[in-house]
Amino acid sequence: MKYDVLQILGVALLVLGGQGAIRQLVDHDNAGLLGGLPGGFAAGITVYLVAVAIGAVVAGWARGKAKAVGRRS
Repeated sequence: MKYDVLQILGVALLVLGGQGAIRQLVDHDNAGLLGGLPGGFAAGITVYLVAVAIGAVVAGWARGKAKAVGRRS
């Protein structure tokens, strides 16, 4: 069960980071959730891309662990 929750959280982080990065690439002035972050465009896009990377790693790790214990095929 905990791997399912971690996989869901990882995918949610991946999706939020991805859509935020795409939105900010299209419209540099629209920082979305990170509107109050100091540093402007560079800081915002970096945080979004780090969120994508962390989300992908967490989701992949959780899926691998779930497969190892027999919860995935």
